[in-house]
Amino acid sequence: MRIALRLSAITGFLCLVATISFAQTIKGVVKNIDNGEGISAASIVLKGSTQGAVANENGEFQINVTSLPVTLTVSSVNFESQDVSVTGTGFLTVTLKPLLGQEIVVSASRFSERLLESPVTVERVGAAAIRNTPAPSYYDIVANLKGVDVVTSSLTFKTPTTRGFMGSGNLRFNQIVDGMDNQAPGLNFSVGTVVGLTQLDVESMDLLPGASSVLYGPGGMNGTLLINSKNPFKYQGLSLELKEGIMHLGDAGRGASPFHNVALRWGHKVSEKFAFKITSEFIQAKDWVAQDYRNYARIGTDGTPKGGTRLTDPNYDGINVYGDETSADIRQVLNGVAAQAPFLAPYISTLTTNPILVSRTGYEEREIIDPTTMNLKIGGSLNFKLTPATELIVAGNWGTGNTVYTGSDRYSLKNLKIGQYKIELVNKNWFLRASTTQENAGESFNATVTTRLTNEAWKASGGATGWFAQYGQAFLGSKLAGQTDYNAHLAARAAADIGRPDAGSAEWKRLFDSVRAKPISQGGGLFVDKTDLYNYEGQYNFSEMFNNVVDFLVGGNFKRYVLNSEGTLFADSTGTIPINEFGGYAQLSKKLGEVVRITLGGRYDKNENFKGRFTPRATAVFTVANNSNIRVSYQTAYRFPSTQQQWINLNVGGNTRLIGGQEQFWDFYNFRGNKVYYLNDLRQGNQREYDYVKYKPETVSSFELGYKGLHADNRLMIDIYGYYGQYRDFITRTLLVQNRAGAAISQSDTLNGNIYSVPTNIDEGVKTYGFGLGLDYRLPANFTVSANLSSDVLSDVPEGFVSFFNAPKYRFNASFGNTGFGPQDRASFSLAYRWQDTFYYNGDFANGRVPKINTLDAQVSYRLLEAKSVVKIGGTNILNQYYVNAIGNARVGGLYYISFGYNIF
Repeated sequence: MRIALRLSAITGFLCLVATISFAQTIKGVVKNIDNGEGISAASIVLKGSTQGAVANENGEFQINVTSLPVTLTVSSVNFESQDVSVTGTGFLTVTLKPLLGQEIVVSASRFSERLLESPVTVERVGAAAIRNTPAPSYYDIVANLKGVDVVTSSLTFKTPTTRGFMGSGNLRFNQIVDGMDNQAPGLNFSVGTVVGLTQLDVESMDLLPGASSVLYGPGGMNGTLLINSKNPFKYQGLSLELKEGIMHLGDAGRGASPFHNVALRWGHKVSEKFAFKITSEFIQAKDWVAQDYRNYARIGTDGTPKGGTRLTDPNYDGINVYGDETSADIRQVLNGVAAQAPFLAPYISTLTTNPILVSRTGYEEREIIDPTTMNLKIGGSLNFKLTPATELIVAGNWGTGNTVYTGSDRYSLKNLKIGQYKIELVNKNWFLRASTTQENAGESFNATVTTRLTNEAWKASGGATGWFAQYGQAFLGSKLAGQTDYNAHLAARAAADIGRPDAGSAEWKRLFDSVRAKPISQGGGLFVDKTDLYNYEGQYNFSEMFNNVVDFLVGGNFKRYVLNSEGTLFADSTGTIPINEFGGYAQLSKKLGEVVRITLGGRYDKNENFKGRFTPRATAVFTVANNSNIRVSYQTAYRFPSTQQQWINLNVGGNTRLIGGQEQFWDFYNFRGNKVYYLNDLRQGNQREYDYVKYKPETVSSFELGYKGLHADNRLMIDIYGYYGQYRDFITRTLLVQNRAGAAISQSDTLNGNIYSVPTNIDEGVKTYGFGLGLDYRLPANFTVSANLSSDVLSDVPEGFVSFFNAPKYRFNASFGNTGFGPQDRASFSLAYRWQDTFYYNGDFANGRVPKINTLDAQVSYRLLEAKSVVKIGGTNILNQYYVNAIGNARVGGLYYISFGYNIF
């Protein structure tokens, strides 16, 4: 018996030794494919058995197996499970796809909640979508989201918006990058990719269409875009992406040229207490060209395209031709000749019965603006874990470059420099943040003004020997020789333009550079802008104090603008102009049973130049079935007039000036002593005097009903909304005219008087309404397909006012792709199609109808897993259908590229 027991013990011991000897350990990590974060508590089970392990808080795990190969089943709540074949003991990385609508978002209410349960419409773009996009920049992805419009001023200057009011530098749409307002405080446009995050450092983007001021402050009238960067504690290592491409194929304005883009990110966790990151990106290319040469009937900042060319219309004013805005009636020259030569007076009188309007000869945009677009961005952060729940972040983004912007004119932003810096304390329940935006316009200049003044530098328009005098005398000589009006005008222009320097010649460059280097306030084209913004804000979430029975938070901020343009943009020639603004908000959310969640919030803001404003918000989410929710919201939003709408003082050509709405302008331009009248009324023969009324902040009240739910075994997500909004004290601009001599106003003063574009409110309620429908379907084998249709409409705008709504009535987007197929899911592809209807575009630079747009983007990628790299071939607008999405802006064609990325997935 003893021998048998000893033999059994020895046998058991040998079996144990054999088991230990042949057992193998598999180590790895489970990550969210969308953002690369580790998935805590993920389950790892040996398929066909009960043996398994659970991932730790970082998604890391280890499991012992007796032999290889094996198959592991990896799963987690709200993620698709995955079977993984393991043939070796190398470190294993498993990526799981989140189920549709399960992503956690904070942006919609500043409380954590599933995307499916958001109380308002939210569009989320994750890291996986950014990696798989055909677009060369993450910023371009926004254009394919539901209800989004984009204005493309140039390659690196694009402005998105939702629910109408599309334009360069949209004042009704907030863009916030890592908690910092992305709007240039003086130039009044969001700097987007010029300064924002680099491609490799974007973790996610959240788009909130519609009113969002209660949580995100002034400006969120039509929506808010939040862009979030990667934390170096979570995203480590060196990442690199190189893109080489070609553009301008078949472009009559510019020959085919290369596109260069390189991005770099290094994130490193030095210890459990300290991590840092360094980012940079460089873009260089020949920019898209604005090539709208249609004749334009311009009066002040208003006008419409009309017939005629430089050959057929002596007063031709091309939309993207500069310098030809200078115009005069040459009857004054002819009458002067008649006074000196009375024997010609009878004949001249037959020529001067009607105005003979003539414009100077201009230059095309491709001749005057340096085509080299360059953008250099540098960023980084120092992250300190003060406690497990509290992090100190010191971060900054700085950018410089050349680009083109469309405002009241076309502007060449040359050597523009903008820096954004912050120091922030972040806790799971609160945050404190101090940030600043430092702006420097560099050598930026107004293309229209600079070109007009270059013409003047070569040959003055006025005077006895000026350009118009030479033109008039040559015109009369040709008529006396029996020429037709057409031939007489051609001969007169040729005579007046003798010696005119060609664009690009040494003489032209000398004249042009001398003008663009001189500030506007000193008679040049350079605008100086060194405006700064300082912002201090904080928030506290008291939910834990109430045991999460209710969610309650409060927050507030203080902003200080310091306008500094040295008199070139603002009325600040005698010193900087400070503007202070503060606000606070509170929000309460409560779940009533298992069906309804109610959220109530409100915000109060005060700008030192305007009365304070209170904006309320109320939302409700009804769970009608598992993963199906109906949302109802009432939201209000407002905006104070922008820094430019308050203090701009800019001559935009000839006798037209943009001014702010502050009462000081009323006195400075003597509107009380020398009355001003509505220009549009005067053009129709009606004299209506303008009386100063202090303008007010603009507000909107918006109602939205929506539904978001999962169907077809949770593979189809449906998101639909409809909204109705009403604006009060709608801010627009109107044109006024003033007789230069102070005499009685007349209809001729629409041509010869001083014209002012001033901001004003529309008292009547302006209404807007629309809808959006989005479908996202996940097919087997990693295929995905999505489509969305949306519409926005504006109504009840009083006649004579320009709304700048600028939205097509309908737009449609569709995409089809695969995030991984073939051996080891190495290959992927995506297609993105966009269509938008024709619409009428209003702008301070030019107005007109924008044709329909059809674009197709595509890419195919292949992952080199062993090298942690991916190769991509792609393009945007691959059918090369040139289009514009705003009158006077660049014509955008196809961009085709090949890229190599290291450690980007």
